[in-house]
Amino acid sequence: MDKARPFNISKREVWLAYKRVRENRGAAGVDDQTIAEFERDLSNNLYRLWNRMSSGSYMPPPVRRVDIPKGDGRGTRSLGIPTVSDRIAQMVVKRYLEPVLEPVFHDDSFGYRPGRSAHDALAAARQRCWRFDWVLDLDIKGFFDNIDWELLMRAVRRHTDCAWVLLYIERWLKAPVSMPDGALVSREKGTPQGAVVSPILANLFLHYAFDRWMKENNPDIPFERYADDAICHFRSEAQALSLRQALEARLAACKLELHPQKTKIVYCKDSNRPNGYPEQRFDFLGFTFRPRQSMNRAGKLFVSFSPAVSDKAAKAMREDVRRWKLHHRNDLDLEKIAQWARPILVGWVNYYGRFHRSALRRALRTVDPFIVRWAQRKYKRLRGHAKRAWGWLRGVKSRQPNLFAHWSTESPVGAIGAG
Repeated sequence: MDKARPFNISKREVWLAYKRVRENRGAAGVDDQTIAEFERDLSNNLYRLWNRMSSGSYMPPPVRRVDIPKGDGRGTRSLGIPTVSDRIAQMVVKRYLEPVLEPVFHDDSFGYRPGRSAHDALAAARQRCWRFDWVLDLDIKGFFDNIDWELLMRAVRRHTDCAWVLLYIERWLKAPVSMPDGALVSREKGTPQGAVVSPILANLFLHYAFDRWMKENNPDIPFERYADDAICHFRSEAQALSLRQALEARLAACKLELHPQKTKIVYCKDSNRPNGYPEQRFDFLGFTFRPRQSMNRAGKLFVSFSPAVSDKAAKAMREDVRRWKLHHRNDLDLEKIAQWARPILVGWVNYYGRFHRSALRRALRTVDPFIVRWAQRKYKRLRGHAKRAWGWLRGVKSRQPNLFAHWSTESPVGAIGAG
């Protein structure tokens, strides 16, 4: 290490950060440089990044803005895509902060933390919905876009006085956004979704704005928080109403706002709870919690308040499948089509098949008709014979039951990644 450099950042840390970024892949930033292009001169690129970071001269480039459709089909969500070099620089800071902040974070905070997952948050929510009659489904309006920089930096300084960490976080917060038309827009608050360092900063902000406040003021109210999505559990509607009012004041003090339409109180109806409240469902992390027919160990049906893939997620999957246009891929054989679709289907099965797999099976019924249409275009003997084509598909399934990953949802046997 060159002792003349003001910041003690090791080359190994930059190397390890690069390896993490490489695993995560990601799109190119404003310089259009991909990870593959960055790796063509890897040694020099990493050295330049380390040299600038350790000397204090590293200045983050603008963040490329990309608008993606929201899951509900209403409007778009803005993502900020940093360059490859900037993602590596942010990963250096994230790797520094993570071991400092992990012991501080609340047990019921699940998002973007090592050893925790969305499935953990969903399982905890399911168990608590069985124990508590009422839920407050929280939605913070434009959370990532409205994080107050002064409050955020105050929180960061409570846990580190490392000069280069503080310097670069402030620079990332102030980095301009490059709009799709190339215009540069400055920001005065918020942290871009899509930036490597944003999730841990968001968790830290909400640790003080919500988690710690809940622990100090409402220790008997359990909750699950995944980034800015949170669910709170209550024994009475009055408790839920009281907390909603208190949270409006608390978040206002933190310069945030509850979404007035999307924040709602829900009754967790099941076989042991009478009707009488109109709102009996909520969405959380791509799943809809609502009363569902279930079967106990004795084989008797009962109503359970439990999660399954949400209508929004199911609709998005069906639209993706239609966009594939599998029936036009006569240039490929069936094994090649299955191989192409497998990573996406496995991802859906692994995630959405964890709870009430039958609902996912219904959502993915779109795939098989496209396979049948592909077969009818591919094989002359099946053209114009729908029954024969579906019979052909049943034969494929019996011979190769694992060829397409979604077929595993049709039976409890052979589930992919379930558990």
